[in-house]
Order: sequence, then C-alpha cells, then structure tokens
Amino acid sequence: MGNSAIKSHLETSQKTGVFQLTGKGLQEFPEELQRLTANLRTVDVSNNKIEELPASIGNFLQLKSLTLNSNKLASLPSDLSKLRKLETLSVNLNQLQQLPPSLGQLRALRTLNLAGNQIREFPPGLGTLRMLDLLDLSKNHIRVVPAVVSALQAIEINLNQNQISEVSPDVSLCPRLKVLRLEENCLELTSIPLSILNQSQVSLLSLEGNLFQVKRMRELEGYDQYMERFTANKKKFS
Repeated sequence: MGNSAIKSHLETSQKTGVFQLTGKGLQEFPEELQRLTANLRTVDVSNNKIEELPASIGNFLQLKSLTLNSNKLASLPSDLSKLRKLETLSVNLNQLQQLPPSLGQLRALRTLNLAGNQIREFPPGLGTLRMLDLLDLSKNHIRVVPAVVSALQAIEINLNQNQISEVSPDVSLCPRLKVLRLEENCLELTSIPLSILNQSQVSLLSLEGNLFQVKRMRELEGYDQYMERFTANKKKFS
C-alpha cells in the first residue's frame, strides 16, 4: 500500500472523522494516523495482515468505533484502555488468546466482538463495562462459563461454537441478560442450570447442536416460566 494512497485517505478522514482501509495487505497499523488523533471517530482496518497494535493507539481519544476484523493480532495493548469514548470494539477472526485486564476500563463500550479467536477461558474483568450490550465470544475454545459471568451487564452473550460443557448457575444473576446463545457446544441436558429457566431474565436461550435434543428442555423444572418470557419477547427476536 503506497504512502500516496494512504495520504489521500488521510485527507478524506480529516474531514469526515472516518478512516477505512480494508483488504489492502497492511502489515502494521498506519503510523500516519497519528496526525488525526484529535478528530478520528471511526477506524476500520479489517482484512489486512496487522500483527500488533502500537501503544500509540491510546492517543485516539475521540474514537468511538475500532474495527480490526480478519487480521493477525495475537494480543491487544493495555493502552486501549485510554479510549474512554470507545463504544464498539470488533476484533473478530484474529489470533487472540486473552484480553488485557485494562480492557475493563472502556466504560463507554457497548459492543465487544471477539468471535473466531483462540480464547480458551471466559475473559475475567468485563463486569466493569456497565454500558455493554453485546459480548460475542462465538467460535473460540471456551470450555466453562464461570461464576464471574454474573458481573456482566450485557444484554446478549453469544457463546455459540465453543467447547462448553459446564455453565455456572451464576449466569442467572446477570442483571440485564436477555439473550444467551450456546449453540454447538458440548452441553448435556443436566449441564443447563435450572436457575436460567426459573430465576433469570433470559428470554432467549439458544441451545441447538449440543449433546441432547432441544425438545427435552420441556422436562426441566422452570421451563414453563422461561417460555412465558420467551413468548412475551418473541416479536423482538423475529
């Protein structure tokens, strides 16, 4: 990618506050963007070959959306935590194994997309993200949904296509959780905490593709209470 091409993009970005440069074979985050730290609100450098983000990413204090899908990122810098206005962080289809603890300081974050990475443990420390609406951890290698999940403020958690065989009953304590997706995992019928059915606010529990037939959920105590919530909210999901 030639400097002249990046330069023309920079001129546009200076006016619009949006920098989008996808599928251009970039091997590093464009250093030239440092000139626009004061006015960039949206950055999308998906479908490139970026292996790491520089610490200087923390200088983009006006940034609201950062999209890094389909790169080669194995980690994220702790300096991301300085982006206090960031509402959307999308790092799908990379090589992340874990998240920096400082990510929990992104207090404005509403959407966190981490699908298609190498994450093996449910990320701790996300309970401080009070504005979080969606957490997408689908297509990773997570085996257990631990008790720390109870601190999450998310409305939707997507854990489809992991290797989950155990779900903590504490998931029912998530104060805002309405949608829990657990399709194509390794769950037995006995692995489903009854508290999700009879004590939570979850109104869409998606369990297709596990080690039991979904219709057997009817056997579980609290199923009728869950179905009342599901029916009441059905129009929202269609």
